[in-house]
Amino acid sequence: MLISTKTVGSKKPLFADFSVPLPPDFDNGGDGSWTLGDLIALVVRHEVEAFRRRQSERQFIKVLTSHEIEEGVAKGRVQMGTSEITPQTVNVADAIATALTAFEDGLFLVIIDEKRYHNLDEAVFVTPDSRLTFIRLTLLSGA
Repeated sequence: MLISTKTVGSKKPLFADFSVPLPPDFDNGGDGSWTLGDLIALVVRHEVEAFRRRQSERQFIKVLTSHEIEEGVAKGRVQMGTSEITPQTVNVADAIATALTAFEDGLFLVIIDEKRYHNLDEAVFVTPDSRLTFIRLTLLSGA
């Protein structure tokens, strides 16, 4: 399933589109056993795992190639990459709860295959080729 993000009033997406695989037990038969809340939780779990993988990859020691050293010398600074990063912990349950609360509070909309969903308990019907779009709403200022 393809995930895309948008912000009201902006032409640029928040993030590049990415894919989330549907689990084997995901019911495409249409009995409504999966809800919008389940689908949002699936995406949040996937993104937390991706965050953990990226964080783990940053912990490895990076060895510069001779080409990277030469480029750094030409720029006047040879750098080993990013500075020391303190690992962050993410509680999946808290992340899911935050996303569900944000949806209920109207901070973002969810569109699946051109159909807007309004309720976390609504049944969702998606396929591996579906597009799920999160649209972040912005608050008006000065009102």
